[in-house]
Amino acid sequence: MLRFLTAGESHGKGVLVIVEGIPANVPISLELIRNEMQKRKKGSGSGGRQMIEKDEVQILSGIRFGKTLGSPISIYIENLDFKNWEEKMSVDDISRELKEKIKVQNPRPGHTDLAGVLKYGFDDVRNVLERASARETTARVAAGAIFKQFLSQFDIDFASHTIQIGKIQLGDKKYSFDDVKQSYANDPEIRCIDRVKSNLMKSEIEKTRRNMNTLGGAIEIWAVNVPPGLGSYVHFDTKIDGQIAQALMSIHSVKAVEIGSGVINASMHGSEVHDEIYFEKSKGYFRKTNRAGGVEGGVTNGMPIVARVYHKPISTLYKPLRTVNIKTKKTFFATVERSDICIVPRAGVISEAMLAYVIAKNFLEKFGSDNLQDIKASYSHYLKRLKI
Repeated sequence: MLRFLTAGESHGKGVLVIVEGIPANVPISLELIRNEMQKRKKGSGSGGRQMIEKDEVQILSGIRFGKTLGSPISIYIENLDFKNWEEKMSVDDISRELKEKIKVQNPRPGHTDLAGVLKYGFDDVRNVLERASARETTARVAAGAIFKQFLSQFDIDFASHTIQIGKIQLGDKKYSFDDVKQSYANDPEIRCIDRVKSNLMKSEIEKTRRNMNTLGGAIEIWAVNVPPGLGSYVHFDTKIDGQIAQALMSIHSVKAVEIGSGVINASMHGSEVHDEIYFEKSKGYFRKTNRAGGVEGGVTNGMPIVARVYHKPISTLYKPLRTVNIKTKKTFFATVERSDICIVPRAGVISEAMLAYVIAKNFLEKFGSDNLQDIKASYSHYLKRLKI
């Protein structure tokens, strides 16, 4: 069974991910992992932290001579900023006076600060915010690069692009997977396929920065060449669209997920929504439209998986909102932590990683999991049976 576990705090020594269940003999390129890490690191709306961190990955186990061993893969990403936080993030105990001095006690509205303090019985919000930070997504992106390289053996590919920043939307512009795939190379700052809209989005982010505020938006993720038959309609937790939604909703600041044209479908008649089925001997079954987003009844149907992810504005404001001090219970302004202005342009690669995880997990459950050669044989047999 494919799974991964992350560890580490935002200003601790580093972030770690352990990936278990990747089969043996999968070729892995360290350069491709680094490329994914850079996509997360660079983009309009980022804060000062990105000027400090290099996000270099160190593979500690599970890969030898460029191929997976079938054993757990562990990857470590050092936090270079830790040198400025050694005292505040000390593993060893420190004096009571210093602990009182550095305590964070004004939780931020919109963040998990207060909920975490109440849940775990802390008197210092930093115990919550360090792990709840989006710094954790460096580990997810590193793991996602492993999942993608496995799936690339079966020609499954991923891409994402920005479709909304604040109130500025891409709109009904028609585009292909290749257009989406080129969005990072053509527009690394915003990653929007429309140059005019991209400039407007960038201006909106800079305006928000000047106003000491934050901004949300939306991205769209594609996965192509996904075979039909992943997931299942049999149980609620085996439906692949449910798994995709959960994985994407787990990303920091995400408040809504849409698969296909799900939202607008709710206002239309069935005859306008459902994708008609066709068959040609050379193609097999296919559709001319993809309003279902590649999933029907919890099972992939062979069309591209298309999902949209909606991010709320980041919770840390440089003009903070009112809150309540957890010690005095009096009104204060919320804590200000160094933060981004807009996460959206850099969030696509995180969503790609989580979508790749769900697809890889279901792929391995269907076609086997020990070694790449056996999985390829099983997959080839399946495609022949479907006459694809």
